[in-house]
Amino acid sequence: QVQLVESGGGSVQTGGSLRLSCKASGSWFGINTMGWYRQAPGKQRDLVATVSPEGNTNYADAVKGRFTISRDNGRNTIYLQMNSLKPEDTAAYYCNAQIRLTHWRPWQPYWGQGTQVTVSS
Repeated sequence: QVQLVESGGGSVQTGGSLRLSCKASGSWFGINTMGWYRQAPGKQRDLVATVSPEGNTNYADAVKGRFTISRDNGRNTIYLQMNSLKPEDTAAYYCNAQIRLTHWRPWQPYWGQGTQVTVSS
């Protein structure tokens, strides 16, 4: 059974910083790109940032220059350092991982339970 467990959310004021962590555990044949998505109330879930096993990163325009995604392959963990936070960053943040359970099964997305980030003005 695959589990993604996020931590590090909370409440900060505008301009503050938070660091999110997501650890994947379980058994699989392979784990590929991991990333963070966020969803504000009444809105769709949007990409924040992704990181490949090789360390290649991709960011949403709204967070470029403020957020940094990183990965520790040995610990199957990703991090999201969020600086210069704005009220519009307020959302539930979800960890995602593309995992292949066995060599004959396709890559599938797995999700964490989400962690809330609230930025007040």
